[in-house]
Amino acid sequence: MSVRAKDTLGGRAAVVGIGATEFSKDSGRSELRLAVEAVRAALDDAGLSPADVDGMVTFTMDTSPEITVAQAAGIGELSFFSRIHYGGGAACATVQQAALAVAAGVAEVVVCYRAFNERSGRRFGSGVQHREASAEGVALGWCLPPGLLTPASWVAMAARRYLHTHGLTPDAFGQVAVVDRAYAATNPAAYFHGRPITLADHAASRWIVEPLRLLDCCQETDGGQAVVVTSVERARDLPHVPAVIAAAAQGAGRAQEQMTSFYRDDLSGLPEMGVVARQLWRTSGMGPADIDVAVLYDHFTPFVLMQLEEFGFCEPGAAADFVASRTLPLNTHGGQLGEAYLHGMNGIAEAVRQLRGTAVNRIPDAARTLVTAGTGVPTSGLILTADR
Repeated sequence: MSVRAKDTLGGRAAVVGIGATEFSKDSGRSELRLAVEAVRAALDDAGLSPADVDGMVTFTMDTSPEITVAQAAGIGELSFFSRIHYGGGAACATVQQAALAVAAGVAEVVVCYRAFNERSGRRFGSGVQHREASAEGVALGWCLPPGLLTPASWVAMAARRYLHTHGLTPDAFGQVAVVDRAYAATNPAAYFHGRPITLADHAASRWIVEPLRLLDCCQETDGGQAVVVTSVERARDLPHVPAVIAAAAQGAGRAQEQMTSFYRDDLSGLPEMGVVARQLWRTSGMGPADIDVAVLYDHFTPFVLMQLEEFGFCEPGAAADFVASRTLPLNTHGGQLGEAYLHGMNGIAEAVRQLRGTAVNRIPDAARTLVTAGTGVPTSGLILTADR
């Protein structure tokens, strides 16, 4: 793929299966078991068996290696296995890797998965507890001594600049939280099922790191999610409407770091998502007006606003009003704020359900969905379309 030219991956592979464990705060079982449960559920959904799988992709942060999961799930020989770096930024890139393998004939059926006990085990929100020396860790060496220890504190720096640049108050972030929780309230799989919030609730929630409040921050979740990718041709013989991968992209911006890119010329945007946006639009031939449902990575509300602006859904600084207008169905499963924090993999599953017409909060005739992965880090995105 080039950052300057349309690529040829679009339309050559599809998501044909999705599966997950329950989302909880204490799973009571190992991360390996969660991964295997999700993989088996996704294969059952696809109408495939473990014997059909010859490729697997996950995150570098996952504690359950591809080979171990394959063995535990009853999967046999593998011709492709891969991992994507940068935490939640990897989510959509796992599907991109799977699609690349399928398009190149390296594998025929690839399972992408993510599983963790992020609430009852290692809690990412607690920040850096220990880190081995590395070139990547040098940036953190500048941030940790002044007290920027957690993801919330890193995002707060950019969030503060965004508000200053556009003359906004922290209430702007509440629009995202309210929309996500409204959808979560009607989603039985969501942790916050039956618990919508108001803007007043958002404004009353306690500060985490100003200007971020508690309701601006995603959950910590135990669970697993998997998706199955194969060729479009094979997909048409399987039980569900294929979710065709119309475009897939990764992106890193200039002066990119992991969550601490504070030396950029402008902190009020997300250049890495701008790279992804340009490639998705270029390859798919689509634009913002063509998207029926958007599932945007929402570990923190300010970055949802910035993503909408990077993708051109609205002008810089106008995203809060855009969200409030409900013009674009956004995070119809409740997002990571409302359903579960699965590093964005549950967002991919929601996009597939919308295309199948099986989503709890179904958007009628949804045929084109946009999905994004973690922001503030090198990231990725997808455009999925229904093959009806």
